[in-house]
Amino acid sequence: MTAMRRFRLLLNDRAVVALLPEALWRLFLARIRLLFPFDKTAPQLGAQSQETAEVSKAADAPKIRQITRAIRVGSKVTPWKSTCMVRAVAGLKMLEKRGIDSTLYMGVAKDKQGRMIAHAWLRSGSYYVSGDDVMKGFVVVEKFAKVIQAE
Repeated sequence: MTAMRRFRLLLNDRAVVALLPEALWRLFLARIRLLFPFDKTAPQLGAQSQETAEVSKAADAPKIRQITRAIRVGSKVTPWKSTCMVRAVAGLKMLEKRGIDSTLYMGVAKDKQGRMIAHAWLRSGSYYVSGDDVMKGFVVVEKFAKVIQAE
């Protein structure tokens, strides 16, 4: 699929286009936040060593899919490197704003040269918002459950 065809398909999804400015802003904020020591950022990610339910509310599914697309599209056009952790934190914050629970996972693996590599991914219910494209083979070393309390 050519870049122009993908761009036209994106424009047809008005909900995703409407989320793009927020996705870019959240990616920027996440990039800045991750410049600070992780122990300062971790409490904002949710309950450490916990997971949220693996079932999504049916009403949340369209919004989760739209946020997923907005994060994926937005991360490709940022002038900074939107790493897996940046995308996961940005998605977590977008879901949090809408009252949707999510779990951020951090994992490690070894690359082909035997060096340790890290990866982060985000799940909301049964949907993977970011990082699912390369999460296979990674061993989860920490997870954070962002549970939104109903008021």
